[in-house]
Amino acid sequence: MPPETRPTIADVARAAGVSKGLVSFALNGRPGVAAETRQRIMDTAAELGWTPSLSARSLSVGRAFACGLVIGRSPDVIAADPFFPSFIAGLEDEFSVTGQALVLAVANPGRQEADTYRALASDRRVDGVILTDIRVADPRIALLAGLSIPAVTLGVPDVDSPFASVSSDDGAGIRLAVEHLAGLGHRRVAHVAGPSGMLHAQHRRDAFLDAADAAGLDVAVVETDFSAADGARATASLLDEATPPTAMIYANDSMAVAGMGVAHRRGLRVPDDLSITGFDDTEIGRWVHPALTSVATDARGWGVTAARTLLAAIAGDPPAHIDLPDPTLAVRGSTAPPRPRGARPTTAREYE
Repeated sequence: MPPETRPTIADVARAAGVSKGLVSFALNGRPGVAAETRQRIMDTAAELGWTPSLSARSLSVGRAFACGLVIGRSPDVIAADPFFPSFIAGLEDEFSVTGQALVLAVANPGRQEADTYRALASDRRVDGVILTDIRVADPRIALLAGLSIPAVTLGVPDVDSPFASVSSDDGAGIRLAVEHLAGLGHRRVAHVAGPSGMLHAQHRRDAFLDAADAAGLDVAVVETDFSAADGARATASLLDEATPPTAMIYANDSMAVAGMGVAHRRGLRVPDDLSITGFDDTEIGRWVHPALTSVATDARGWGVTAARTLLAAIAGDPPAHIDLPDPTLAVRGSTAPPRPRGARPTTAREYE
């Protein structure tokens, strides 16, 4: 038996008793087709199971029907960061029902990343792009403006930008974490921060310092690359201090879970000896023991909103600036009042 073939416009025209040109006009919503005839053509197309050919549609309207996401981080960091799978799932939630393809690329920040954007634009492989991890004085804004390609930024850049944006107050969740720990009685609190060159990491660090200052806390900040391995390194260095913190606020859940592991291997108990909070409230954090107190964000919702905003920009809508709800704090078992300093265990083992 020969394989089933996909119905064509010619098949629809033959079944509806009209010309191929009239079918094309009707299916593309163009004027010049009587309402009754248009409806008959649409009904016939539905009965035959006709669907548009993406390649033919792209040629007819000069669009790729694809959107780009270039992630400028090392593959190892991306693999360990649960934000991106949830965010990409949100993009696909929207793109899958609007006939868009997602073109995903991973590139080293800098020249390779810029060349990737240029290739996507020059080859017309995408109609627009989503910029993540907005940086201080981000050069990608001017690059994409010069390429005349629609874009949406996750966060509001600190330079003039012609693009739409989707943002949330990164500092709100960190402030809640600081207030929570201060309310429990912690006085020496550390922040395991992300790279200072990324605006959202900078906003979280600044919010931590402002909230800690308002609460009169003694603080420390260690910068990382957002990876679990670097979170473990930062945790070890903080625990090696003469007066280690009794609580640590991490810039993502992966680092917080790694920090728990470091503490446990040193013979410390979480939260009795060390309180820990994360950021993004990922599923894994709810299943570790003790369950992780974390700043709750909606990565999948970010993806849906970013996709819709980009499609509107591609359609020619003026740049929109969408403010998402502020993060909240999900309080679980990894935070508690600090144990009196003299009661801290003396059997800590060296972290390997």
